[in-house]
Amino acid sequence: MAAPTGAHVMRNASVKIDTTEYANQVTKVRLVPETPIQTMRTLVPDGVVQDVDSTVWTLELAGVQDWKTGGLAAALNTASGTEVDLVIVPKAGTSESQVTVTIIAMPVEFGGEQGNFRTFDASFPVVGTPTFGLTPSGS
Repeated sequence: MAAPTGAHVMRNASVKIDTTEYANQVTKVRLVPETPIQTMRTLVPDGVVQDVDSTVWTLELAGVQDWKTGGLAAALNTASGTEVDLVIVPKAGTSESQVTVTIIAMPVEFGGEQGNFRTFDASFPVVGTPTFGLTPSGS
């Protein structure tokens, strides 16, 4: 079996809010689905009833705390409580995978430990369902 052509290391990515590129401040971007499954077993050997609930998505985002002009941490803090649209492209190029997602922005942590970079690692609720697609020509 041939190796999948879409497999690649996460680098040369793009993380945009509106038209602002934040990939140079991000160390992790990950969409995580949660799909609850309810199972009920009855008293007969094959008596199983299952229901698959609606999927809820969470965006995990980590990066450097840049609180100066153009910083992602500052942008998330400023937009706290509002809906923010992100476009995530794991690998730059034409016809590469991309996802558009709306999150509810929340403040991220501030400060850190002596001798270490100030970073944040946060999870954000996704509004609705992410839209998966491919990058257009010229991206």
